[in-house]
Order: sequence, then structure tokens, then C-alpha cells
Amino acid sequence: MDRFQSMQVFVTVADTEGFASAARKLYMSPPAVTRTISALEDHLGVMLFHRTTRQVKLTDAGLRYLEDCRRILADLVEAEESVAGAHRVPRGKLSVTASSRFGHLHIAPLLFDFLERYPEMSVQTLFVDRVVDLIDEGLDVAVRIGELPDSSLTAIRVGSVRRVICAAPDYLDMRGVPQTPQDIQGHDIVQFSSLASKAEWRFKGVEGEIIVPFSTRFTVNTPDVAIAAAVAGRGLTMVLSYMIVPELMSGKLRIVLADYENPPLPVHVVYQEGRKAAAKVRAFVDFAVERLRTLAYLNSALD
Repeated sequence: MDRFQSMQVFVTVADTEGFASAARKLYMSPPAVTRTISALEDHLGVMLFHRTTRQVKLTDAGLRYLEDCRRILADLVEAEESVAGAHRVPRGKLSVTASSRFGHLHIAPLLFDFLERYPEMSVQTLFVDRVVDLIDEGLDVAVRIGELPDSSLTAIRVGSVRRVICAAPDYLDMRGVPQTPQDIQGHDIVQFSSLASKAEWRFKGVEGEIIVPFSTRFTVNTPDVAIAAAVAGRGLTMVLSYMIVPELMSGKLRIVLADYENPPLPVHVVYQEGRKAAAKVRAFVDFAVERLRTLAYLNSALD
């Protein structure tokens, strides 16, 4: 039995949740896939899958074995790439994750230039508003905003972003520019729930934190809606500074109460393996770090 091939078949069945689908992906016949899994289970002395006529699910033993197989197969690919010189020539598929709006506005343009520089590379993105586990989801690089937990991942800081309050100039002309945090209570508020789950905003004061409650008729869970509402003159909203770069540059929004902002949030490029990372990862990390560090909005220079 070819142990590595068996592992590849096992991982593919687990990923596709089916023998027939795995067979199509591997260009094998379904009976061959079934025989490979059965032989692997006989060799290990455990059942790796619960099989029914409708679905194939991993057993507890299968779940544990899957993690080990991913690691072993990744090590094998790494060893082969190293021998073949992949640590010197960037090539292959790279997977990158970031939050949705940051990815759309700021990482996608960077990736276009990266692909132009490295024609043997391809890129797959996962832009979602959740923390993605690079190891569990098999991704190469993440751009993360906020304090990082301790982990085995390598993180390079590229700047920071601010939590800012903004509004449309026409709205501010009509309702007045708030001069102190307490002034927001006399304004319409568009609450972006990801930054403020309660109807209150927190500010930095001379003597410590200032918490100002407010009432709102409009609470949203995406920055796009909060920003669109602010541009339409519906009131003040709190977002992260990188989210409104186009609107600030075009004059559609203005930042207020900048003197009362809380400390900025760090932005890091995060990846696995450190110096042992494959050439494709190191090439992108170097490219992204250099580019992101030149951007004013990641260095608190955006007003």
C-alpha cells in the first residue's frame, strides 16, 4: 500500500464528503477510492468514516487522523519544493485572507500587482469578516486587524488603523460639528454593531475613558451600509479609518472628534513557518509588507 497516496485519497474523501466526488477530483474510479480507504482502515485498525447511502462523515478517529495527514502531506510538498528550488522561484497557488472591506479596497489591488510581477503564481482569496484559522483552513497568509493572540504564527506589523467617527459635510453643516463626546447625544447615530454592540461609544479622555450612551433608529452589521447611510446624511457613524478612504478622499465624509479617539488598532501580515516558508509565501509577504507600510491610512495619517 502506498501510504502517501492513501493519505491523499483519505484527505480528498474527507474534504469532498464522498467517495464518488473524491474519485472525480482524483481522476480515479469510485471502486478504487473505496478499496484504498478500506485498505487504509484495515492497516490502521480503525474506522475512518461513517458511511450511509446519503453521506460520508469522519469518525472521531478520522478527525484526529485528518489533522496529522494534512501536516504530513504539507511537509512532503515542502520537501519536494525545496529540492526542486521552489524556495528560490515563487510559483504555485497562494491563498490569502482578510476582512471583507479591507480585502476589497486594499488587498485586491495589491494582489493584481503581485500577479503581474510573478507570472507563475496564482492567487485564491477568502475575504470574510471573521478570524480565519490559517492551519485549519489551509491558507497561506492573513492580514489581521487588532491585537493578536499568542500563537506559533509569524506576524509582521505593517501599521495601524483608527476607530473614527464620521459624517457627511452637509449633515454637519446642518446639525453642527460635535466638539466633545457628549455632543453626540444631540445627533442622529448610525450604529455599526461590529464596533459597538451596545448603544454607546467609548472615547479617550484626559482623566480616562469616556462612555457616552446614545439612542439610534438604525443599527447595521456591515460597514458598507453604515458608510452609505453616513454619506446619505443619515447621521454620525463609527467605523475603522481604512473603511472610508475613498469617501474621505472624495470629500463625501469628514472625521470628527479625532482628539478623543481611542488608541489605534495594529495591522499585521500573518503567516506560517517563518523563515522556512515556501518561496511563494515569502515573496508575497515581502511584497505586501513593503506596499502596506507605505500607505498613509495605515499610519494614522488620515484626517
